[in-house]
Amino acid sequence: MRYADLHQRSIADPNGFWMEQAQAIDWARAPSKALFDDNAPLYEWFKDGMVNTCWNALDRHVAAGRGNQVAVIHDSPITHSKRELTYLEMRDRVASLAGALRAKGVQKGDRVIIYMPMVPEALEAMLACARLGAIHSVVFGGFAANELAVRINDAQPKCIIAASCGLEPGRVIHYKPLLDGAIELATHKPDFCVIFQREQEVARLTDGQDVDWHAFQYGVEPADCVPVEGDHPAYVLYTSGTTGQPKGVVRPTAGHLVALHWTMKNIYNVDPGDVFWAASDVGWVVGHSYICYAPLIAGNTTIVFEGKPIGTPDAGTFWRVISEHKVKSFFTAPTAFRAVKREDPKGEFVGKYDLSCLKTVYLAGERADPDTIEWAQEQLKVPVIDHWWQTESGWPIAANPMGVDPLPVKLGSPAVAMPGYDIRVLDDAGQPVGPDTLGAIAIKLPLPPGTLPTLWNAEGRFRKSYLDQFPGFYATGDAGYMDADGYVYIMARTDDVINVAGHRLSTGGMEEVLASHPDVAECAVIGVADDLKGQLPLGFLCLNSGTTRDPSDIAKDCIRLVRDRIGPVAAFKLAVVVDRLPKTRSGKILRATMVAIADGKEFKMPATIDDPAILPEIAQALASLGYPKG
Repeated sequence: MRYADLHQRSIADPNGFWMEQAQAIDWARAPSKALFDDNAPLYEWFKDGMVNTCWNALDRHVAAGRGNQVAVIHDSPITHSKRELTYLEMRDRVASLAGALRAKGVQKGDRVIIYMPMVPEALEAMLACARLGAIHSVVFGGFAANELAVRINDAQPKCIIAASCGLEPGRVIHYKPLLDGAIELATHKPDFCVIFQREQEVARLTDGQDVDWHAFQYGVEPADCVPVEGDHPAYVLYTSGTTGQPKGVVRPTAGHLVALHWTMKNIYNVDPGDVFWAASDVGWVVGHSYICYAPLIAGNTTIVFEGKPIGTPDAGTFWRVISEHKVKSFFTAPTAFRAVKREDPKGEFVGKYDLSCLKTVYLAGERADPDTIEWAQEQLKVPVIDHWWQTESGWPIAANPMGVDPLPVKLGSPAVAMPGYDIRVLDDAGQPVGPDTLGAIAIKLPLPPGTLPTLWNAEGRFRKSYLDQFPGFYATGDAGYMDADGYVYIMARTDDVINVAGHRLSTGGMEEVLASHPDVAECAVIGVADDLKGQLPLGFLCLNSGTTRDPSDIAKDCIRLVRDRIGPVAAFKLAVVVDRLPKTRSGKILRATMVAIADGKEFKMPATIDDPAILPEIAQALASLGYPKG
């Protein structure tokens, strides 16, 4: 079936389309229908079905005779270790952990916070919660104590599962003191904590609070899967909110199962037994959807990677992992490729490995500039597919359906709307705009299965954040345009669209031009306050390693490039070379923080910042251009 027909059917007959996809899932009780709209605009899917995620991710594959297939590969260049766990081993380990949690009182509906590094035990903890019908909330390992405390107070967990430490190149991150500090700060206290001791650092356990991961499982009865209602939350994942109070995105169980299963073949083109690798972290939505759940639901082998794209030990680590473990489909963030390209612009490391197993590469997490995609395609000789989604959606909103009907790639676009997503581009008044016109990207309700139905304990905030701006639509918070063929172009967050003398301009469009300069490895454009024009664009440039030209000459080149390609209307006159850009741990550039520094405004240190020491360097670069003014 051609993709356009498939998509049209999903919009015209959502009930029929999604009930058909639901047949791929094992149900304890099949749902009577897919869409429940009696509480619109709060829609729900498969609400009256009964199902268990862990059964669908592990037990059913064992029951089907595939227990000896490798389910999880752990590859840690930091500890120089690798290990494999089969579906049978994973099922038994998860059932044992779930049994131990149940013996300590954890049951359906209880919350469990998971604070773990990139080890298979993080997946086991998630799946053990799913087995019991407990609602997990994974917090990125190493988050500061006060940020963890905020999440403890909001989720009110019965239990916290943590590791003794996390590992970064050259340093150990001490999780236990952070956990203890968070519990001390939090008004809600968990009943107990489970500590997974890593040999790199054995933590001191607190009497009456902590139990040892292995010891507390000794002698317990393994737990069976507990079926839950279709709308039962599988997990709550906190995403940063504009107010500083994180938003708890709720993921409903049944829609999550159905949608994720659909994506593995239709978007990522992998079959049961194929190796799929998402180079992310379990603390982010990509880690939930495409390290833990979707590959296992679909019967793939998934990779848990504890390392970095560069420095563990070099810019060839991605290619080593792909070659060694026979990865068919690889998913990473554009920022990871930019880091590799900056270290190895000619791709010399690529040639050292046999990558014949690799069929497709997928990029998501932020805008993929055409220059990065072209570099990757040239080096890897496979399609490099940009796709776009959010923590809130849980799976791709726009993508290229490689497993059903591969579409022509248009550089700069994550391609077309996936089933159930009716994407529109609207002006400020909520009216649709024509092709190639910049506007707010919104999705006509209902959203498809697996997307957020609400925020945890915050329905009012959910409506205000996503539904109130454009009634009848979900506001994505992204800005961009759609061409005449239905290809979507995500150009910026709506608050990154800058207004220069009345012209709405996309920072993403300018970044695309800057990234095309041969000496520029990575860049960011922000809008700074200007008395005359309202805002002016300012560009930050990171250069390729080995560049010998004068940085000020490169900055002048870049200013000329933007003026040539976008025109004088952009008023692009400010560019500065910096060593690095401030980012979150998942690789998103902290543009709003840079704007606050440039405009001389107070700002809260972002909890997710990778390295706070970068901010003084950014302030120094801005000072060299005369910012903040006055």
